[in-house]
Amino acid sequence: MLHDRRLLLTRSAGLLAVGAVALTRPAAAQAPAPAPAADNPRLSERSMGQASAPLVVQEFFSLTCSHCGTFGRDVWPQVKAELVDTGKIRFVWRDFPLDQIALRAAVVARYMPVAAYEPFIEALFRTQDRWAFARGVDHKAEIARIAAVAGMSAATFETAWTDDATARGILEQRQQAERQYNIQATPTFVFGSRVVSGALPFDRFQQEVARG
Repeated sequence: MLHDRRLLLTRSAGLLAVGAVALTRPAAAQAPAPAPAADNPRLSERSMGQASAPLVVQEFFSLTCSHCGTFGRDVWPQVKAELVDTGKIRFVWRDFPLDQIALRAAVVARYMPVAAYEPFIEALFRTQDRWAFARGVDHKAEIARIAAVAGMSAATFETAWTDDATARGILEQRQQAERQYNIQATPTFVFGSRVVSGALPFDRFQQEVARG
């Protein structure tokens, strides 16, 4: 039903190790340290729903997690219609990338206008088999095509794909989430302060919301 702790930790170690290589430059050309969200709008919260909603639900997800994709395709539309649009919850997306492709896709998503973030995430989940899992696929080229359909220029995409500062900021936020919520799988949902793991079907998700 979900990426378990052993797989998550294995991929986490690989991501951070690869990230240390991929996101480090020679001292003479050292990229700036990741800016706080206040200084880097790319790292600011991406959410949907009324600020006055009685419950905030956070989803920690990876764009290359098949179970996150299942939730995004099959459950999220109903959650949006019946719980977000009706003012029952405010839903917050939290990046928790499991590999370098998920990390880069997450950065690209954050270059979308805020109003276009959710449709772009939905598009990535709908086409996950094409850009994330197909054997021999050019991940970057496939994500670029999806971004172009969503209205992103080729120049903006290239800037996003190579934005190491935002990538490092996402990794820092992921590490903070691991410490704060002891996340052991993706997707993981936080209902207020309660942590629940797994690609929850709508009925179970609704039950968790009702618990407050």
